[in-house]
Amino acid sequence: MYYELYIDVFFLENFMLDSLLLMAVNRVMQYRNSYARMLAGGAAGSFLTCVVIALPLMPAIKTLLFGVGINSVMIFAGLGGDVLKKGRKQSKKELAAWFLRTLIVLYAAAVVFGGAANLFRPYMKFAGVFYAVFAVGYFAFTGMWKFISRIRQNTKNLPEVTLYTSLGVKKVIGLIDTGNELRDFASDDPVNIIDPRLAESITTHPEWEKGFHMIPYSSIGGDGVMKVFRIEKMCIHMDEDIWIENPLLGMSERTLSEKERYEMILNPGIFL
Repeated sequence: MYYELYIDVFFLENFMLDSLLLMAVNRVMQYRNSYARMLAGGAAGSFLTCVVIALPLMPAIKTLLFGVGINSVMIFAGLGGDVLKKGRKQSKKELAAWFLRTLIVLYAAAVVFGGAANLFRPYMKFAGVFYAVFAVGYFAFTGMWKFISRIRQNTKNLPEVTLYTSLGVKKVIGLIDTGNELRDFASDDPVNIIDPRLAESITTHPEWEKGFHMIPYSSIGGDGVMKVFRIEKMCIHMDEDIWIENPLLGMSERTLSEKERYEMILNPGIFL
């Protein structure tokens, strides 16, 4: 059993697919490579694919070349602009990490493109649909990546926080709000604002808490004064645990989140 392969058509189809894969990776990884460079990378990948198919090599060797060898050439030729410019300024470890990240994302993009091809396989005999599938794969991959990135960003902005108070340990969800610049006029320490319901669960008499006093504040809703006090410590659980000793908490008079997504607003000043 054999297949007829028109090498010129095969080259053009692979050239388009490889170029779109490189463009998709370039976009989601926020690289700054030119279209000319990515097209050159796509051409190199397609040419090498044709060469490997034509050579009488063992199937295992061909698989290795398709999976790693050709992809490596595509990555450096089509996406390595910034990396190659740095030259010796970056270590081998940094270069290897960049290459591994890019290779994994390239594989992920190829899976999405392959899924789009399988979805439209019954219609692939039409040339117009064949080329449209590549575009569908591109927008599907970049859209999925954007969606996942947004979820990860929301998770980073809403870390779990453990409060160590006079009434015990309390775990809550905090919101890192860059708009919260409230500071204590006496100590200049950043103030973390807590929901009224949270305040009731960590103290029965805020006036008896350490460092209790009132501070003025100004917000979109108007001006006023806020009760603030200190607790023993708190731990913000992010990529690494961040410990804050004797943090200053301010009691909000209004619910912070109607949907109860978070119970306190973290002042970004605590990370400095």
